[in-house]
Amino acid sequence: MCGIFAVFGFSDDALQFRKRAVALSKKVRHRGPDWSGVMASGNNILCHERLAIVGVGSGAQPLSNADDSIILSVNGEIYNHVQLKKDLKTPYPFKTESDCEVIIPLYEQHGENIALKLDGMFAFVLYDQKNDVYLAARDHIGITTLYQGWRKSDNSVWFASEMKALHEDCDRIIAFPPGHYYVGKPGDPSSGRMVQYYNPQFYSHPSVGYPSLDDELKVQTPEEEEKMYTALRTTLEQAVKKRLMSEVPYGVLLSGGLDSSLIASITMRMRDHLESLSGEASASPVHSFSIGLEGSPDLKAGARAADFLKTEHHEFTFTIDEGLDAIADVIYHLETYDVTTVRASTPMYLLSRKIKALGVKMVLSGEGSDEIFGGYLYFHDAPSAQSLHHECIARIQNLHTSDCLRANKATMAWGLEARVPFLDKAFLDVAMAVPANHKTTRKAPYAHHMEKYVIRKAFDTPENPYLPHEILWRQKEQFSDGVGYSWIDSLKDHAEEVVSDEDMKGAASRYPKDTPTTKEAYWYRTVFEKYFPEPACLESVVRWIPRKDWGCAEDPSGRAQKAHLAAYEKVQQ
Repeated sequence: MCGIFAVFGFSDDALQFRKRAVALSKKVRHRGPDWSGVMASGNNILCHERLAIVGVGSGAQPLSNADDSIILSVNGEIYNHVQLKKDLKTPYPFKTESDCEVIIPLYEQHGENIALKLDGMFAFVLYDQKNDVYLAARDHIGITTLYQGWRKSDNSVWFASEMKALHEDCDRIIAFPPGHYYVGKPGDPSSGRMVQYYNPQFYSHPSVGYPSLDDELKVQTPEEEEKMYTALRTTLEQAVKKRLMSEVPYGVLLSGGLDSSLIASITMRMRDHLESLSGEASASPVHSFSIGLEGSPDLKAGARAADFLKTEHHEFTFTIDEGLDAIADVIYHLETYDVTTVRASTPMYLLSRKIKALGVKMVLSGEGSDEIFGGYLYFHDAPSAQSLHHECIARIQNLHTSDCLRANKATMAWGLEARVPFLDKAFLDVAMAVPANHKTTRKAPYAHHMEKYVIRKAFDTPENPYLPHEILWRQKEQFSDGVGYSWIDSLKDHAEEVVSDEDMKGAASRYPKDTPTTKEAYWYRTVFEKYFPEPACLESVVRWIPRKDWGCAEDPSGRAQKAHLAAYEKVQQ
């Protein structure tokens, strides 16, 4: 991961604007502290702040072709870059070992529609000087952040990894839509085209009413089930394997929940497999990292998983005061006031600083599983398998506003890259083909006793266990809950102290868009407003709220959902 910044068609003096562009690019330098680069052509400029993970010694950006007529700035990782190089129609004289440089010959040979060929997480901006055309694209889910802005005074178009590099200059700012590319000519706003390149079959399911309500009780044959479990297991293993592409020390986030623990387990297996093939032991161990308040559920479960997996485990604690002190910085980096995102990002932000201090630049994480398999506890209340499936699709399509945003920005605030195997394109195709009624909980025909049953069952191999039974079948804890239940309670208590009843009475007049309905939400909104006061900053923010029409609590905490309360009461009995 890195930080990118680009402007096309600015009317300012080129020399003076270069100084401005460097200053704005510096606002995302935390994403790429290893090196900075700038390339300009006329009234167009591309900047790059580099975090070196692949091609460490030679991958400085912006990248360019042999005659510098094509300039490229990329943030991300292209996992299939070796195969893409082999598949080029004509040989290309690569200048670096960067996995991202292959985008240039792909553009030369195939034109604008190249993003679908890339297997990875990425946001890139390319300028073709000969044709005076620019191209921007974002990965299929929005794992990597990208924002687009427009300035009316000169019809210039702006791009940046984070909104903080745009909000002082642009009249409109959007979160660049995942799975799309944008092509245009500098200074000609009518030429801009936003094109969707990623459109998997399951995206169409809500509009066609799939799966049919008539199939709610349809069951698989034993042979179909075995094939399904095998496909889930093998494609997730391959997703992890390709994400081990790194020339620097890496680790795994390990909360002790199902998702992070599975990724950690597969990482260890893949690392052992690669060592057996090479006949050489790795120079560094696989590090695992957990964080929580003293005595929190995640710390206990993370330690148990790490002991089983034999990772080199690092356990960190934080205090309530340390968390509260970080809230303003977290909101500045996240660029959102969404309650659940701020809650969950704060421990991750604190943990990322600790990880980077240990010399680790890349971690694997478990984001995406809950959206794919209906893992949030409010999914227990889905009235049908069809409605659960459609909600999963909606959550996947909005991951870039919540969990992907958190995983990217909370880590990149300290120059740490997070990779998310569950959001691999091939794994998504397999997982979203799982019958929807296999993802429901305590409903016919399967009556699974726990959320995400199918992915747990796929890795429930007692003869060669991936995880201890109590970790594999641990109930869902949202990260903001698992770090310690008093964390959310303390946030609410602090909001009561800093936001008055009078403030809440005037909330609608002060904030007519996305009016905060709780004191905690009001508090976060005031912090956001301090850093991002322009109206243009609101368009990219999306609030994450469970389904009220399913009878769910408005509070997004998993602990507020009926399924968690019922499980807690059962334990107490």
